[in-house]
Amino acid sequence: MSIQDNIDVVPDAAPVVAADEAEGTLTGKEKVAYGVGDLGNGFMFDLGQVYLTKFWIDTAGIGPAVVALIFVLVKLFDAVMDTVAALFIDGRKVGKRGKFRPVMMVSACILAVMTVVTFTMPDVSLGWKIAFAAGSYAIWGATFSFANGPYGSLASVMTRNIKERAQLATSRQAGSLGAQWICGIAFIPIMMMLGGMTSRNYMWAAVVMAVLGIICFWICYKGTKEHVVVNREANKEKTSLKDYGRAVLTNRPLLGLVLMSLFTISSMNVNNMMMIFFAEFNLGNIALMAVLNFVMIGASIVGIMFIPKLVVRFGKKRTVMVSFAVAVVANGLNFIIPTNLWTFMILVTIGYVALSIPNGITWAFVSDTIDYGEWHTGVRREGMTYAAFSFSRKVSQSLAALVGAGMLAVSGYVAQATSQSEGTLLGIKAVMTLYPAVALTIAAVIVYFVYNVSDDKYRRIAKDLNEGRWEHGIIGESTRATLATK
Repeated sequence: MSIQDNIDVVPDAAPVVAADEAEGTLTGKEKVAYGVGDLGNGFMFDLGQVYLTKFWIDTAGIGPAVVALIFVLVKLFDAVMDTVAALFIDGRKVGKRGKFRPVMMVSACILAVMTVVTFTMPDVSLGWKIAFAAGSYAIWGATFSFANGPYGSLASVMTRNIKERAQLATSRQAGSLGAQWICGIAFIPIMMMLGGMTSRNYMWAAVVMAVLGIICFWICYKGTKEHVVVNREANKEKTSLKDYGRAVLTNRPLLGLVLMSLFTISSMNVNNMMMIFFAEFNLGNIALMAVLNFVMIGASIVGIMFIPKLVVRFGKKRTVMVSFAVAVVANGLNFIIPTNLWTFMILVTIGYVALSIPNGITWAFVSDTIDYGEWHTGVRREGMTYAAFSFSRKVSQSLAALVGAGMLAVSGYVAQATSQSEGTLLGIKAVMTLYPAVALTIAAVIVYFVYNVSDDKYRRIAKDLNEGRWEHGIIGESTRATLATK
């Protein structure tokens, strides 16, 4: 039996070119459509990251410490669900619509419904409110695993071309930032148009964002194709969790990416979560949140457009390291300098742009680690590899909630008050600025010492995979025997 007899081929797929050849595999429409998928993702994900803490504390009356606990516990549950979703996705056969896109689309529709439910609070006792908040958010998180996992894995089977992967990463980050931008400047004004920041108006504003999310996912579903021909012969035998663990734990660049993301994602989430509190209390006007987000995220959308050129000129790893350095300096200065609208706006914008570039390149890293895992073990596990990365994102979101909501609890935040104590104001500022400076310093150290796949090394890996080879032989013919001896 030949290798080609055991390759899953998507009916409308086209063979991918070698990684070091000129680009041309993907159309501009596909690149844009893929990014629109994360725009839809963000309409439902970023909404919760930015506004759910405020909704639960000030509108539902749940204490900050309890809110922090809900976030931590639910995100840890979500991390388990990522593994469940990965097992399902990796075990799924390639259909006429591909391996990932159908699961992504169906899950996105359910996710939209749960997004609205999480911003709904029944008129019950506090205990039942806490139970409803935790339960609805847990279901939302489980559904998100089945929508985001296939979406993230999709890029790895669209192309292996380094430049095109950088373009897909840019498109995805543009979609993510676009959702943050729209949610950041439109969500509160929508509620104000409806009569104020009431529980009912939170729900209707969430409906608007959820509908936009479904539309964006549909555009992604219809506008993308799974081009890469993948040899899945080594995947056909039933695989145990031990085999999955081996495939993940032997993937050094994935480990580096997981550890790095703990600090990069928590930094961005803390910034987004606390901006509404900083605008309302430190700057004295909640309406300034829209202005700050317009400038900060708008500049970041422009900044990430340079990712492909930066990657081609300097490489992914070097671009990430320099960006971290800029972000650390900007955030550190923002903590030291006394609070002022203009200096804060300038420095937070510089810091956010500098963080957005590594976060954009991260999506190219993810696809590279999936290919590295296949090359290193002979077994391709997109779902499990992405789940390991997603696990780090869930833990980082827990960390952000613990830092943000935990600080509000420790510093004596008073819900629905018109002003806060000096200690609370300092705590809000420290979380917004000092935490990212420290966290991104750690992230830079991790990526420098742990992530070990250069662009040149990846080109060699992609060439081997395109020829049906892994590190120790022919994929499918030598894979299982070799792994069995380890």
